[in-house]
Amino acid sequence: MRWIESPNYDDRKPQFVIIHHTSDDTVEQALGTLTDRARAVSAHYLIARDGTVTQLVRERDRAWHAGASKWGALTDMNSASLGIELDNNGREPFPDVQISALIDLLTDIQERLHVPGTNVLGHADVAPRRKVDPSVYFPWKTLAAHGFGRWCDSPLPSAPASFDVALGLQTLGYDVSDVEAAIMAFKRHFLADDSSPVIDETGRAVLQCLIRQASR
Repeated sequence: MRWIESPNYDDRKPQFVIIHHTSDDTVEQALGTLTDRARAVSAHYLIARDGTVTQLVRERDRAWHAGASKWGALTDMNSASLGIELDNNGREPFPDVQISALIDLLTDIQERLHVPGTNVLGHADVAPRRKVDPSVYFPWKTLAAHGFGRWCDSPLPSAPASFDVALGLQTLGYDVSDVEAAIMAFKRHFLADDSSPVIDETGRAVLQCLIRQASR
């Protein structure tokens, strides 16, 4: 693993891990952005398409990766999380070797820092009005199979007609000040769909399942 220090950080304790994609076409472009003092953005780790992991900020320090963000009662995700950037432009699938490196890194983080596996989220989950990463191409189901993040597979029992989608999203942790944005973030993550802010019967069933998981 390489170590290239970014100057853009301050102190905090991690309770979550936030997954990003860089939106750049090369890892060199991403490194330039994440280490540019004038840009004032960073992440703890950057994983290249070939699986190379570069650490940019110490885990005990507060990287500047989440920006204006919210999950549940937390309104400063930079202070509560580690940020992992994946070298990806947002328009293509993530290579298997890159995802394998991510799973290895998450496993190491969990073993050392005891971050709950269910506290692995996407940037769009915590900033639904501003962000779309790590895109519909990200394999959340694969991560969940290794114990990171939540997942529910169809077929599932239908949600009742009285099921309140906005309340369900809020219960899960989403900021519902813009309900359509929250629905889009939810659909990207759990349905690999960003076609519209309309949640159908399948989406309602998945949301109900996730809420039940979270309440256990």
